[in-house]
Amino acid sequence: MLNLLWLIPTLPFTGFLVLTVAGSRLSRKAIAIIGVGSIGISAFTSLSVAVNFLFSPPPGYSFHQLLWNWLNVAGFKASIAFHLDALSIVFILVITFVGFLIHLYSSEFMWEDEGYSRFFAYMNLFIGSMLILVLADNLLLLYLGWEGVGLCSYLLIGFWYKDARNGYAARKAFVVTRVGDTAMAVGLFILLASFSTLDISELMQQVPEHWTTSSEIAVLTTALLLAGALGKSAQLPLQTWLPDAMAGPTPVSALIHAATMVTAGVYLIARLHVVFTLAPQVQAAIAIIGAVTLLVAGFSALAQSDIKRVLAYSTISQIGYMFLALGVGAWSAAVFHFMTHAFFKALLFLGAGAIIITLHHEHNMFKMGGLRRQLPLIFWTFLMGSASLAALPLVTAGFYSKDMILWFTWSAGKGDPLLWGAGILGAFITGLYTFRMVFVAFFGEARKSITRRPGWKIRAPLIILAILSLTSGFVEIPHNLGGKAFFSDFITTVLPTVHIPIENSSLETRLQVISTLVVFAGIILAYIMYLKNLDLTERIVKTAVGAFFKHFWFSGWGFDGLYNLVFVQPVIWVARINRNDFIDQIYTGVARLIRNLHQLFSRSQTGQMRRYAMAIAFGAILTITVVVVI
Repeated sequence: MLNLLWLIPTLPFTGFLVLTVAGSRLSRKAIAIIGVGSIGISAFTSLSVAVNFLFSPPPGYSFHQLLWNWLNVAGFKASIAFHLDALSIVFILVITFVGFLIHLYSSEFMWEDEGYSRFFAYMNLFIGSMLILVLADNLLLLYLGWEGVGLCSYLLIGFWYKDARNGYAARKAFVVTRVGDTAMAVGLFILLASFSTLDISELMQQVPEHWTTSSEIAVLTTALLLAGALGKSAQLPLQTWLPDAMAGPTPVSALIHAATMVTAGVYLIARLHVVFTLAPQVQAAIAIIGAVTLLVAGFSALAQSDIKRVLAYSTISQIGYMFLALGVGAWSAAVFHFMTHAFFKALLFLGAGAIIITLHHEHNMFKMGGLRRQLPLIFWTFLMGSASLAALPLVTAGFYSKDMILWFTWSAGKGDPLLWGAGILGAFITGLYTFRMVFVAFFGEARKSITRRPGWKIRAPLIILAILSLTSGFVEIPHNLGGKAFFSDFITTVLPTVHIPIENSSLETRLQVISTLVVFAGIILAYIMYLKNLDLTERIVKTAVGAFFKHFWFSGWGFDGLYNLVFVQPVIWVARINRNDFIDQIYTGVARLIRNLHQLFSRSQTGQMRRYAMAIAFGAILTITVVVVI
């Protein structure tokens, strides 16, 4: 069964090729069958491979599959080959299964769109590229998948390209992430120059043997690789593209945020953990960046009125928790939160999409209200996803994964109380903005009437993801609550365990109580401000201080304005003053010469046969003369 590993990424690519070549000639039903079916079969194959791996693990708990040799130049070799271990299994299961549910949802959500086949072609390419990224056995192939998801994000964010704003959002995502990708490429060149290979397994063996801890080359390389991760995962300072990425269709937002692009940075750091541990300064920076990002994004979410932008900033914040875990060496906790986050964030985006289409494409949650009575299924599933996002204790998956991060942030050898404090404050903000969204959209008086009710293809993914948002956390139970570490035991076959100097169950319990109280405090405050006493909130916002923070947080702490001032406007200014540089004059001169020659030769086209005959005769005589003389 493990030999079928190649089929997992091949199926989405096959669907992409079929839809690209023949999509315009296929019926919408056939397009849906190909687009959804290819991902469904890939998900089934992933599950079969994972079950076989679990019950009949290969030697060393890893499986390598070589398909063909790709490059062999001057001693450098790269192959099209896949590496399967516990880390890649978690990622392929989430990518294919959540991706399948999003595709099924999309088959109804996008039914009336004129670009139906183009949409599924792009989506299949997106899934295939992400699978290449997480299965690649070498960094060159990983980088191919890395750039593939970047391309697909551009195509899908700007899917409705006739609106200029969507095209701008797509270009912004492409350009901002290229900043990190360029730095990452330089880091890969350093690795290649140092070790003459980009094979991940070989690098993980050679790097510790040749590089010392905190050496300049180790710090430089990991910093460059980190820049790539920051761009793809929308962490400070490269986070500005993700909120604008909401310009794409809602299923695209769900796929980007839950199962593909923004988690690529988390995967990269976890996969190259051996390299990052050699640069403790960079690893500490990862934790600090994650802590700051989760707070910045959380406050920004509080000021948004577009329900999708609230969820976008929420994603930035939750990825910040994953980076916080990676920075303190809690590798398994970061991957665990990736898994639970994929379920509840996909659920929330798909639930938001269902609301948007039932209210005739309304995004402003302050124009919704009363939806718990009009759309009970969407309400209950959205509530389950919100509860998991806010980490309600004991009954939600988000509680177990976030609690694991907070515990290690305090207790791990690389942990710090300040980082834990940032995580706790982030938990309070998360509870506040999450239930602000729930209370505003689903409670109170209805402000708009629904125009349609979603069918089973939209409802079924919501139900499945709601169940997973509640139950998937039970694979990892804290020691003080029973101590079931199924997930960690599985992941530690690849990633190192967390070093905790002193085990203290009573301390863990106290920290859990604090985080629980903080979450409920956020929910209660949301209830008071956005349901019980909305007038109070409006009065606060109208004050000078309230208005300032609302605008400041709404604009994402002014990062877009700063980058526009520092980077965009100077480039535009230079381009304008250099509009007529000498390089342009060269090409302008060539064009002018060609135009003049065209006008000259066009005059010879008189339409008089005797002139054409004379020209032919003269040319023949001239040719014969040249041949004879030479």
